[in-house]
Amino acid sequence: MHEQIKIDDPRTPDVRTLLRLHLAHMQSQSPPENVFALDVSGLLDPAVTLYSCRRDGELLAIGALKDLGDRHGELKSMHTAEAARRTGVGRTMLTHLIGVARDRRYNRLSLETGSTAGFAPARALYASAGFAVCAAFADYHPSQHSTFMELAISCS
Repeated sequence: MHEQIKIDDPRTPDVRTLLRLHLAHMQSQSPPENVFALDVSGLLDPAVTLYSCRRDGELLAIGALKDLGDRHGELKSMHTAEAARRTGVGRTMLTHLIGVARDRRYNRLSLETGSTAGFAPARALYASAGFAVCAAFADYHPSQHSTFMELAISCS
């Protein structure tokens, strides 16, 4: 069976487990003041929509979109379960989220990720999808620990 991506509840037990792993990884790679990953309560914000990718019911990945207003979205909480890494699931989720941003008629989609070697695979994935390094956006501040990226969205 193929992967299924749908809106999910961050309070779902397996989603909570993957979120805990995601937050622990972020905290192991960045100083505390530079960890911007959302926890369950952050993902319950009405401006945020969480998606899960599952195969035969097994949670493979999560990703979220935050509406920043003015046709601007932010990619949040992208994380692939360790057993599903290097299988294309992360790219599948990213492609889905870009499609949702396009459907929402966003002009641009931005993200913040780490600048250290531990985040190199994420930066490479985003760059391969057309994201380019940009300045800090929204409430973020420039930091040596952060890389900011942006994708212009065409709504055809």
